[in-house]
Amino acid sequence: MKIALPKEVNTTLLILEKAGFQAYAVGGCVRDIILLKPTKDWDFTTDATPEEIIKLFPDSFYDNKFGTVGVEVKTSNGKKLDTSDIYEITTFRSEMGYSDHRHPDKIIWGKTLEEDLERRDFTINAMATNGEKIIDLYGGQKDISQKLIKAVGDANLRFTEDALRMMRAIRIATELQFLIEEKTFMAIKKNASLLAKISTERVRDELLKVLASDFPADGIMLLKNAGLLPFILPELEKCFGVEQKSPKRHHIFDVGTHLLMSLKNCPSSNPIVRLATLLHDIGKPATFNKTSEGIITFYNHEIIGTSIVRNIAQRLHLSKKDSNLLLTLVRYHQFTVDERQTDTSVRRFIRNVTPEYLTHMLHLRTGDRLGGGARETSWRLELFKKRLLEVQKQPFTAADLKIDGYDVMKIFDTRPGPLVGKVLDMLFNDVVEGKLPNEREILLTKLKELKSKKILSN
Repeated sequence: MKIALPKEVNTTLLILEKAGFQAYAVGGCVRDIILLKPTKDWDFTTDATPEEIIKLFPDSFYDNKFGTVGVEVKTSNGKKLDTSDIYEITTFRSEMGYSDHRHPDKIIWGKTLEEDLERRDFTINAMATNGEKIIDLYGGQKDISQKLIKAVGDANLRFTEDALRMMRAIRIATELQFLIEEKTFMAIKKNASLLAKISTERVRDELLKVLASDFPADGIMLLKNAGLLPFILPELEKCFGVEQKSPKRHHIFDVGTHLLMSLKNCPSSNPIVRLATLLHDIGKPATFNKTSEGIITFYNHEIIGTSIVRNIAQRLHLSKKDSNLLLTLVRYHQFTVDERQTDTSVRRFIRNVTPEYLTHMLHLRTGDRLGGGARETSWRLELFKKRLLEVQKQPFTAADLKIDGYDVMKIFDTRPGPLVGKVLDMLFNDVVEGKLPNEREILLTKLKELKSKKILSN
């Protein structure tokens, strides 16, 4: 079966073939072709050595010991497609020894495609094509048709070679909505503890990909059922079985199940917001209390949870920006929605969450409500949303006033000092309390009035 490959992909293959080498597109890109899915991640395999590949592609680079050469992707007129578009061309190889359960101790350059495909992780990733036909030695096309993730050869061997493959199996199954073949799944359960040997950065990347998929809750449940969750988020694993159902409480699930259901119903596509939704009640096991009347409480769980999540963010090496979003959402998710709230109370909430994160917080609240068995929204929540918009039209600090310190100094004929701050604070309070509108001319008039009455002085 002839395969229609992108022009740049064909060009790459032809350069290698004209130089007398075998060349194939290989791995996930071939899988995506069969699934009729778009792909930008094109990987190639060849019998050319890295040194020979570099000679054929002048803009290529090679800075690793695994036989992979990076080639910048260019169109026919010589322009780069995108700064992030890099084709990876790897020499046929076989591998020996995996003492760190991640990287081979020894690599031997191979001469045949068969040697190369034999070392790959899953059958659906162990196919290659040169555009003329698909080379499928391990039944990858059949497994795609049956929607199965299946290890190439001995599943136990594949996972002891590279323990991260266990998370990749879960992630790919989640993204493609495939099942994991029974022997492969049992091998994951058997070797789950090996995940502790993988760098947290690699684990984080796979976790965030699961959370970014269309069915993130299914992926987290797969991680739990496969025995991997304790080595990724042990704090979440402890939440399962912690009861919440009691008099005067609306919850119908235990904490862990509630968190999964909250994630399932979170409308945000942002993986960090989804992570915050998954972890928002992570402090409940540590704050669990049951009164003599049988009422379950979790006082200050959001504060304890923030401390726990801070440790998680540090362990996963999240960026400062992502950590800040995660911690803010967990810390302030327990906000009150009450029609009797004052503007001051609403303003305090906005300051704590920040205007930038308000939509994220409301998405978490939606997931939280649905994950607890409540309706998606309520009239109080809808009123609260309107008040958030209205209150944001008001100034939040003296810096938001339509006048500034220069206006004060000019009218009061003074230099920078405490007086300027006192005057601005007085006007700010009047605006917040509704005594003055935040309009420049009115505020300037008020300044002159204060000056003439000598209400404030140096």
